[in-house]
Amino acid sequence: MAKRSARFKSRDNGYSSSQNVKPLFPRAGWSPLPGEQDARDRKYVKNVRAMSPAQQQLMDAIDEKSVVLALGPAGTGKTCLAIAKAVEALENGKVTRIVLSRPAVEAGESLGFLPGDLNEKLAPYLRPLYDALTERLGTKRLKQMLADGIIEIAPVAYMRGRTLSECFVVIDEAQNCTYTQIKMLLTRLGWRSTMVLTGDPDQTDLLPGISGLGDIATRLEKLEEVPVVRLAEGDIVRHPLVASMLTVL
Repeated sequence: MAKRSARFKSRDNGYSSSQNVKPLFPRAGWSPLPGEQDARDRKYVKNVRAMSPAQQQLMDAIDEKSVVLALGPAGTGKTCLAIAKAVEALENGKVTRIVLSRPAVEAGESLGFLPGDLNEKLAPYLRPLYDALTERLGTKRLKQMLADGIIEIAPVAYMRGRTLSECFVVIDEAQNCTYTQIKMLLTRLGWRSTMVLTGDPDQTDLLPGISGLGDIATRLEKLEEVPVVRLAEGDIVRHPLVASMLTVL
């Protein structure tokens, strides 16, 4: 028994030695294209930076204006930049709460009646917002902020009648809102608040002619106080094939 204990002890010490620990993956980051390497893993980058001039224009507009519209195709970083700026404003003490809203519209297929209480029914529609927040805050910190009411995620239908003061408000997937809904959301803005609307007018899940995002953007472009930032295929930061497919689809 003494020899066996000594053998296991030496084996444990050997495994705990840093000389025997080998990295599972190389230090270079992952790239969707073969042969291309990224110098760092972006998952651990806290400070979000613009990847194109249009994205920089969007970030500057959010810093300077109270209402900003970000329009562009999928993958241009609209939601990611808006939520990153919301978290930054919260951590810097510029706002006291973050309010995220999104229309509960199904993407081309009916899911029927979902089981569970109200939060469980809405969770599938709001999942993209949870994912974006988790990347910025981590799961544990996000759960605590949601429990404390510092971060609120709600569907568009529950925003009527509210006045959002000292808040950073992000309205995601605004192309699935009607003209009346977007008008209602814009008028929720209170003192010392910032509101960012994101969406792609060409990718609405509503019937033709019902989405109000394009009309609202055209009208608000006449106001100097409300910048409308339009991103294009060249601003897409997802897999390079996304931009290529969008040019022909």
